[in-house]
Amino acid sequence: MCESATQLVPGDGPAGAEVVFVGEAPGAAEDLEGRPFVGRAGRLLADLLAAAGLRREDVYVTNVVKARPPGNRDPRKAEVAHHLPWLVAELEALRPRAVVPLGRHALAHFAPDLRIAEVHGRPVERDGRVVFAWYHPAAALHNPALRPTLSADARALADFLEHPPGVPTLEP
Repeated sequence: MCESATQLVPGDGPAGAEVVFVGEAPGAAEDLEGRPFVGRAGRLLADLLAAAGLRREDVYVTNVVKARPPGNRDPRKAEVAHHLPWLVAELEALRPRAVVPLGRHALAHFAPDLRIAEVHGRPVERDGRVVFAWYHPAAALHNPALRPTLSADARALADFLEHPPGVPTLEP
């Protein structure tokens, strides 16, 4: 499962974090450094956090899968199932106000019936948890036309955190 990974990449952030960002799996830079979101996508995430009025040191950043899949491929169902207990434990320990899945793969864990294109940038409630999905920052690196959307989603998160409205529950 982790045959090509250098190391496991655990979540990173303070125990009192009110917002948890969840990616799919570590990339090459994360695998080498042992911290999530430290490569190019991580630098863009830092800019987006600033747009949301947040600082990296005040949020918790993690991934669904804690080891880099071979060839940076999408994690397989068995890999997700293997690593999922760690994500569940992280979220239970932190009890954040909002979970921000980064991209469709992370969103699939929290709301498998929802599409990122339909729910990004707005809060929805799932299983007693506020989910506020964003496109993955790496998507904006590959498709720069997504950057304004990600920036708008960051501002929407800031507004939500400052003035939380009622959160709709989207039925499957």
